[in-house]
Amino acid sequence: MAAPQGGLSVAIGGLGAIGAHLARALDGGVQGLRLAAVAARDHDKARRTLAGFHSVPEIVPLPALAELADIVVEAAPAAVFEAIATAAIERGRIFVPSSVGALLPRMHLVERARRTGARIIVPTGALLGLDAVRAAAEGDVASVTIETRKPPRGLEGAPYLVENGIEVLGVTAATLVFKGNAFDAARGFPANVNVAAALALAGIGPERTMVEIWADPAVTRNTHTIRVEAAAARLTMTIENVPSEENPRTGKITPLSILACLRGLTSTLKVGT
Repeated sequence: MAAPQGGLSVAIGGLGAIGAHLARALDGGVQGLRLAAVAARDHDKARRTLAGFHSVPEIVPLPALAELADIVVEAAPAAVFEAIATAAIERGRIFVPSSVGALLPRMHLVERARRTGARIIVPTGALLGLDAVRAAAEGDVASVTIETRKPPRGLEGAPYLVENGIEVLGVTAATLVFKGNAFDAARGFPANVNVAAALALAGIGPERTMVEIWADPAVTRNTHTIRVEAAAARLTMTIENVPSEENPRTGKITPLSILACLRGLTSTLKVGT
C-alpha cells in the first residue's frame, strides 16, 4: 500500500523512546514518506502520544503493521521482534529493525526474505564507521573488537547479569561484566549490544567479532570503541552517545539514525553505502 505521489508508507512497531520520536518526526513531514500505522502494547498511552498529530496513524496489532505499509520499523522490546519481523518479511516489505541483536540468532529470516522479496535494512544506530568496516571486510580482516562502556543503570536487568548473579548498581569502579563474541553478547544483553550486532553484520560475522561490556560509574554516556585490523586499513573509532531520558539503555541518536535510514530510501542524493 504505497503512499500518495509515489512515496512510501511507514508502520512502526512500538511507541517507546525510539518509536515515539520517529513517529513525531514522520508526522512533521519527511519527503517521500508517510506514517500509516503504529502498534503499541498500551493503546490508551499510544493515543496520548499521537494526540495533536497532523495525520493520526492507525493503531493496530503487531501482525497488521505489514498489511498497511511498505516499510515496517521495529522499535519494540526484543521479545516481540520475531512477530514484527516475520509479518513484514512474509509480505515482502522493507523491514528496518532497531533490535539488531535479535536478528543474529534468527538469520533464517534473511533467507526467508530472499524468497519473499523482502529487504532487511539495518540502520547504523549508535555506531559510527560502518561504511569503513564494510569496505574493509571486502578484503582480509584479522580482527574486529568493540568495547562498550555504560553507566551501570543502563545494564541493569540484562539476562546475562541475572543468570550469573552479577550486580552492577553497586560498582564503584569500571568493571568488566562480559567478554566474548557478538553472538553471545546479543543473547546475554539484548537491550544493550545492538551496536555490536550491527558491527558483526557489517564486518566479519558474529562469531569472530569480539565484545567487551563494562559497567562504568564514571561515564554518563554510552561509549563504544571499535578497533579493526584489516589488510586495507587499521581503524579505531569511539562514539559517546547520550542516553535517552525515557530508556537509559537506548541512545538519543538511535531514532535519529533510523530516520536518516528512512530518508535514504527516498532521497535523490544518498551519501554512504
